[in-house]
Amino acid sequence: MSPSTLRSCTISLYRGVRPVAPTSIVRPLLSSLVGPYHHQQRWSSHSPMGVPTGPQRKKVTVGTIRSLHKKNEPITVLTAHDFPSALAADISGMDIILVGDSLAMVSMGMEDTSEVTVEEILMHCRSVARASKASFIVGDLSMGSYEISPEQALATAIRYVKEGRVHGIKLEGGAEMAPTIKRITSAGIPVLAHIGLTPQRQNALGGFRVQGKTSAGALKVLEDAKAIEEAGAFATVLEAVPAEVAALITKELSIPTIGIGAGNGCSGQVLVQNDMIGNFPPGRFLPKFVKQYGNVWGETIRAIESYKSEVKARQYPAVEHTYPISDGELESFQAALKKEKA
Repeated sequence: MSPSTLRSCTISLYRGVRPVAPTSIVRPLLSSLVGPYHHQQRWSSHSPMGVPTGPQRKKVTVGTIRSLHKKNEPITVLTAHDFPSALAADISGMDIILVGDSLAMVSMGMEDTSEVTVEEILMHCRSVARASKASFIVGDLSMGSYEISPEQALATAIRYVKEGRVHGIKLEGGAEMAPTIKRITSAGIPVLAHIGLTPQRQNALGGFRVQGKTSAGALKVLEDAKAIEEAGAFATVLEAVPAEVAALITKELSIPTIGIGAGNGCSGQVLVQNDMIGNFPPGRFLPKFVKQYGNVWGETIRAIESYKSEVKARQYPAVEHTYPISDGELESFQAALKKEKA
């Protein structure tokens, strides 16, 4: 089939009209063009986004995470806050997708994580769960939803699983949260702990400060790590801890450590997706540990400005972006208009 014929077939399929070649020929060709992650066809911008229909990787479980740790294979973790970002993370093969409370700032424009509510995070969790078919999904418990008592924390965790459709939860705190972690894990809900710099407690810490910079501080982080390990956490985030300290603590534990600003000696790494793909305006402060792997903001602005320019110049929409009508039907419509004006 010639390239021009293939293009005609493709346009015809997505316009919803009969293709000029047999469907048995067109569908395989389309599949080869879009790769293994061929999505459902969308007939309008209000149609569902769809999910990958190609070969799926095996579902990641707590057992998978433990196996990766045992094999010393780094664990990949990335935040996602909505359907598109979760779809990208899942298709890219992330082991864990974290619906982090960082969504308060990067998705909702809030000042810090203390503002976001359980209901707001649950909405984002559901969006992520609809997109992710293989990654292990963890939801961040919001400030005020778990600190009062282990029973309060368990009730919130149950909501995350039932309403948010996550596979596990994350909460901040070390030794003082051990009873809470034990209560939640005893109910069969996996817990990802978070020690070192705990953003929800920034006011008590004097701001976003590196933890474990002294011998006493490092021992405190280790004490927290051992306590949450004993309580049953399947892994722990280590945030803003000197790389050497994080590496030593990792060796002392039987559970994985997920580093963020904690060096390469951790069992895995996590980043906020918006930060690492560069989806923010120029001049925004980025933490030292963030590596920007893309420039989504720049590409988005370029695309929107091009759209604006083409609309102003009446270059968009072009013929290929419009729906066809037969000459006969058009003539009939024009005749009807003339009658109405007569």
